[in-house]
Amino acid sequence: MKDFVDGTAFNNEQGNRARKLFAAVVLAALDDAIADDKKYGNGPEQIARWARSRDGREVLSCAGIDPNERVVSGLMEFVGRGVRTSVALSREESERRNAAQQAEAA
Repeated sequence: MKDFVDGTAFNNEQGNRARKLFAAVVLAALDDAIADDKKYGNGPEQIARWARSRDGREVLSCAGIDPNERVVSGLMEFVGRGVRTSVALSREESERRNAAQQAEAA
């Protein structure tokens, strides 16, 4: 029984690592689309084309993201904002957004 539990925990850990790896690929695709948007002006279309492709759907699924049209439109909106993923995930950006939302609410 102990071996089964150890094996299950190991497999779960491996699955989590794989999911994080594919999530990093999604973040890299977003950064590439943002760079394309700044350079050529077609970033949202690029990320939509990638997310709807067979490879894109596979990567999104492996990252734990359901590859539906709602996700595609969210990815396009994110790319349209033009904020790099490293900046968007930082604490400073989060605090700035929260302060801006509170200022709008007041």
